[in-house]
Amino acid sequence: MTPLRILVVDDHAVVRRGLRALLESRPGWEVCGEAVDGQEAIRKAADLKPDIVVLDISLPGLNGLEATSRILKESPESEVLILTMHHSEELAQQVIKAGARGYVLKSDADQSLVAAIDKLSQHQTFFTSRVAEFVLDSGGRGEDARPAVEDPSRRMTSRERQIVQLVAEARSTKEVASHLGISVKTVEAHRTNIMRKLRLRSVSELVRYAIRNGIVQP
Repeated sequence: MTPLRILVVDDHAVVRRGLRALLESRPGWEVCGEAVDGQEAIRKAADLKPDIVVLDISLPGLNGLEATSRILKESPESEVLILTMHHSEELAQQVIKAGARGYVLKSDADQSLVAAIDKLSQHQTFFTSRVAEFVLDSGGRGEDARPAVEDPSRRMTSRERQIVQLVAEARSTKEVASHLGISVKTVEAHRTNIMRKLRLRSVSELVRYAIRNGIVQP
């Protein structure tokens, strides 16, 4: 019987070890690889073609939401399960939009993680109980789900979401420009658009937004 191959992505070694121990205790499951950030997750998903990717949202450099859509482009047969300590309707909307078919809170992992992976291995969805009600109320599953009220963050581009994360990580404008390979003026223009789209008035509000939605850790 072909084993179920799982890629674990989290920037904390203790969490990865715990997940590996839990997952490999199940007959027929194996952790085929680990990654510590979004970019490494994309590379390993492309190389390993795992059945399931268990992915934290708060990752350095490239967060889990951005990584999800790129992982699914590199390995379209994989299923992505978001495992995070963060929960909000806004975040759930973004997870669904990114293409993840599972969402489990770390606080629920002991009870729900195995069941979630079972479901995703059958190409079914699984949402932690505090998210499932919202998904049902949205009128569908996965990418077909639509929020009742428009979420301003849905209008952001992929590049703008990257800049939100980098600014919230206390990177200077020059550092953001260097990291992304664009000019300082371009970064400033993006930041202006971001503030307008999210209806924010200061960088501190932007940081609070990023923490509240699991883009960065406090």
